[in-house]
Amino acid sequence: MIRHSSHWLPSAALLLSVHPAMAQHVFSDDNAAQFTQEQAARGQAAYGRVCVSCHGAGLEGGQFGPTLKGEPFTSHWRARPRAAFSEQIRSTMPPRGLGSVSGQAFTDIEAYIFLTNGLKAQPGGAVAATSAPSAPPLPVGQAPEGRPRPPAQRNLDDPQYKAVIAERTAKLAALKPVSDAMLKDPPPADWLIWRRRYDALGFSPLRQIDRGNVKQLRMSWSWSLPESMNEITPLVHDGVMFVYSGPVVQALDATTGALLWQYLRVLPDQYDNGRGSRVKTLALYEDSLIVPMVDGHVIALDMRTGRVLWDQVVLTPEQRATNGKAEGVALHLNGGPIVAKGIVILGASLGLENSPGGDFIVGMDAKTGAERWRFHTLARPGEPGGDTWNDAPANERYGGGAWTPGSYDPELDLVYFGIGNTYNSATLLEPRPGAKRLTRNDGLYTDATVALRPATGELVWHYQHQRRDVWDLDWVFEQSLVTVNLNGKPRKLVVTAGKTALFDALDAATGAYVFSRDMGMQNLVTAVDAKTGEKTVNPAVQPEAGKAKLVCPSAFGARNWPATSINPETGLLYVALTESCTDYTYSPRSAAETAAGGTDMRFAPRLPPGNDGLFGKVAAVDLKTQQVVWSHRQRIPPAGSTLTTATGLLFNGDLDRHFRAYDQASGEILWQTRLNAAPESSPITYAVNGRQYVAVVAGGGSAYGAGGRGLVPELLSPAAGVTLYVFELPAP
Repeated sequence: MIRHSSHWLPSAALLLSVHPAMAQHVFSDDNAAQFTQEQAARGQAAYGRVCVSCHGAGLEGGQFGPTLKGEPFTSHWRARPRAAFSEQIRSTMPPRGLGSVSGQAFTDIEAYIFLTNGLKAQPGGAVAATSAPSAPPLPVGQAPEGRPRPPAQRNLDDPQYKAVIAERTAKLAALKPVSDAMLKDPPPADWLIWRRRYDALGFSPLRQIDRGNVKQLRMSWSWSLPESMNEITPLVHDGVMFVYSGPVVQALDATTGALLWQYLRVLPDQYDNGRGSRVKTLALYEDSLIVPMVDGHVIALDMRTGRVLWDQVVLTPEQRATNGKAEGVALHLNGGPIVAKGIVILGASLGLENSPGGDFIVGMDAKTGAERWRFHTLARPGEPGGDTWNDAPANERYGGGAWTPGSYDPELDLVYFGIGNTYNSATLLEPRPGAKRLTRNDGLYTDATVALRPATGELVWHYQHQRRDVWDLDWVFEQSLVTVNLNGKPRKLVVTAGKTALFDALDAATGAYVFSRDMGMQNLVTAVDAKTGEKTVNPAVQPEAGKAKLVCPSAFGARNWPATSINPETGLLYVALTESCTDYTYSPRSAAETAAGGTDMRFAPRLPPGNDGLFGKVAAVDLKTQQVVWSHRQRIPPAGSTLTTATGLLFNGDLDRHFRAYDQASGEILWQTRLNAAPESSPITYAVNGRQYVAVVAGGGSAYGAGGRGLVPELLSPAAGVTLYVFELPAP
């Protein structure tokens, strides 16, 4: 019988009546096990919710879990530090929902176990929940400090057990270091970077799955992940897959889904166990897996064991708090890292209220985590571009998010990032109180592409796609690097689009404007200068205080974070789009309100005028001719990034849980399946031992998905968790 009720637990009075023999040492450093009676009482209740069914009402153990009290427990832990015990329960418990217990609850449960085993509560000696594991995570089957677990918990002499552990150990040991040369030209079977290569094209050269056999695609395996906002891209190297969701990073066998190791970050309670995290990618470099965490840290894990190699604070507690309080988060690390020549580069974004001076891009040493440089995405007074903010001081400049991973050109030695909009429109719309005149108000480097030197963070060039964006229509997305034959000559371009789905192509070396292509889903821009790319803004949508204006698309964008993909062999770009509009109203703020930061636009999403009820679209654009080759329209908006292959396949999903393969040439749907939730992530394809797989994470949760669902009221989302799906062809 499985018992869930806390009524089976002993009373608090009974907890104080421990056997004298139990008052002996439990850990090698009992003095580290400080706790209060209040913590133990809370821990008793938490134990009843999540532990009692396996470990028994009185910690006596049961069929599914060992005893947590008395001689069997104390003899096992007596020579070990309290930190090892803390790490083991945090990295393995509860088995039905790793990461579902908060850091504070773990600490309270420990206090309950300590008290039951004779350790004394100490008034004022409460230990706060740790923000990170105090010992390295454990590969599956390994006990703390390499010691075997007691035979009662696991038969370590079982030949089958030994064979499985040996196989996993061998697979991890065979992982080759990820070199600069490998990142520049990755093996076709691997997926080492967010969009597979530095160029961010989202293109795979694999050819086993093609237009002729894709209809046979079937699920190979699946894996449940902790809850998060689900924008992650799995990485694959030498047959090992790395994935991150919520507070947990995991290494899986890419052919079977078997867990090889996992790292659980124990977070303070205000981070809600990482459920609000939305990281788009991790990074592999040499022997490290580099992970941005929801608590503002960036960590490097040993890719073979999950052991922490370094832990660097990128966002200070003040930057992570909202309005100076600990319960919220202002700045986020929700894009993901790219590693160029030994420098880990990623952006910080969404500093809505507590990051005056704007967001930033940071470069860190990949070996140590030490910060090497920081580029502020909003130009500061006295710096180039600093005079484009109505003379506002640095602490009245907000925004400039960099919440998409960058791309890199090794030949030019330039890393490219898109920068978002301002979060305080008044700074750009009104002169500051007391200013003698209205100065330039373009708002650099908002809505721009910036090209930086990875070693130093030096700004080599920038191009502002949209001046003075006060409509929340960022140009913060992927910077695709592709060579296109124009006028009979090959030219290396940076191709990107903002939320307006208006694409700009720039010279990758200089930032010079080349061409634009408008997908026809916006009313903000009425003309684009053929020489400079300068955009003329529709007078009808210019802000007027207190007057509602219709602007298309809405702030959710005709396109958003789901990335485009480009087949470099054909020069076709593929983009997932949503048709939407909004009424917005500008409300001027007082000087004090302006200095406090925050947006001063009010948005009310609405349907596009004259719409036919079809809001989702996947389209193909020929970059040589700038013409739309085909478009597939449907009622349901898209969910995630597109993926192209050398065999003419295009993969993409929608908010109604479909995951599809299209014909790149025609847009015909060749295969589809339905998942447990919308695939609001970036799909990948990889190969192991000659077999090709396609993988995608489903789970919903992104803000872009929420905006799309608002257009289709009949669309109901299931109460589903986050799941990784992997597909393959039938065995030959």
